[in-house]
Amino acid sequence: MHRSMWTYAWDILDLGFDRVTGELRDRAGLNSVSLATSYHAGRFLQPRSPVRKAYFPEDGTIYFHPAPSRWDGMTIQPKVADIIAQGGDVLRELVRRRDTGGLKVCCWTVCLHNTRLGLLHPGAVTRNAFGDPNYYNLCPSNSDARAYVCALVADLTHAYRPDIVELESPCFMGFAHEFHHEKDGVGLTAEDDFFLSLCFCESCRARAAAAGVDVEAARRLVAQWIVEACEREVPKPRFPEFPAGGLACFRQFPAVHEYLLWRTEPVTSLIAEIKARAHADCRIVLIDVADGWLGGCDLQAIGKVCDGAILCVYGRSPAESAAILRQGKAALGHEKFLGAGLRVFPHDVKGAEGLARQADACITAGARGLNFYNYGLVPARRLDWIRETLEHAPGE
Repeated sequence: MHRSMWTYAWDILDLGFDRVTGELRDRAGLNSVSLATSYHAGRFLQPRSPVRKAYFPEDGTIYFHPAPSRWDGMTIQPKVADIIAQGGDVLRELVRRRDTGGLKVCCWTVCLHNTRLGLLHPGAVTRNAFGDPNYYNLCPSNSDARAYVCALVADLTHAYRPDIVELESPCFMGFAHEFHHEKDGVGLTAEDDFFLSLCFCESCRARAAAAGVDVEAARRLVAQWIVEACEREVPKPRFPEFPAGGLACFRQFPAVHEYLLWRTEPVTSLIAEIKARAHADCRIVLIDVADGWLGGCDLQAIGKVCDGAILCVYGRSPAESAAILRQGKAALGHEKFLGAGLRVFPHDVKGAEGLARQADACITAGARGLNFYNYGLVPARRLDWIRETLEHAPGE
């Protein structure tokens, strides 16, 4: 079974390759490392770093050395994180160690969540029904954004030959919790957040119109719902069955429903293009969540154009986790890779026993791999939780 842990380059540079790979393999019982090779900004508490206890990574940078020839003439260009430019090529060293019997190497690659690039290229970002930009989200319909992500993965896979590329955010993103110091005095409901996340940028409008969708009718209605939400005295959902009811919630509004059905096309076709451009020896999988349709992910369609998916079940009960994995397996098909993403945080699982129950439920439901989040963010003793979980996992 595939067993990996999401890891940042700065943790490896702070703690050293020998310690990190030794702990992942010998203490946690893993056979792979999933290195963040493209990442966004944040603030990270570093419980085990001997160098720092808080780290603020550069926004929207890459953690490998790109091949200049692959980026000639590209509108959107990558920036190598200073920590890599100064500290060395972490990915290259992990691949070298893999080739001499070490851990398999996966590239955890953030695709369209990139505020730095969004601010530099505002014409490539998603825009709500009023045309307001979401600078943190490059749009999967935009040709420059698509070219950037495809070149990113092509560069990674041809130059480094990782075992797997794990795609995060090759899709539309939500409105809340994606930027910094967000303010909301209205009290947005889940559906309000969704409506504000729907993209009506020029690229989406043109692409949807070419598919025969009445984009303007959909935009007007979504804009109306946003205005009404902003005028409420207190939060009140218009669609009480949202999001559990899925796209069926909007069937009585044909223009919006048609637009939402179309919205999966740019995401699926982008993943297909990424796969086509990647090196044939590298598997391409999507990192997704239970309600991935909110971001335009159609897991059944995506399963036909890539190698599988990792479904994150953070904070879910064992029963809920199993249901998500069963649904994922049914959508992807039995021949595709299906992994589960588990978070080793105290508010997500109750100790080693809770992690084991959740992992067992995922494996029993069809998971062929487990990814744990996140090496540098948790105390060392939580690695023991992972080992205990894997030692007693079904089929291990």
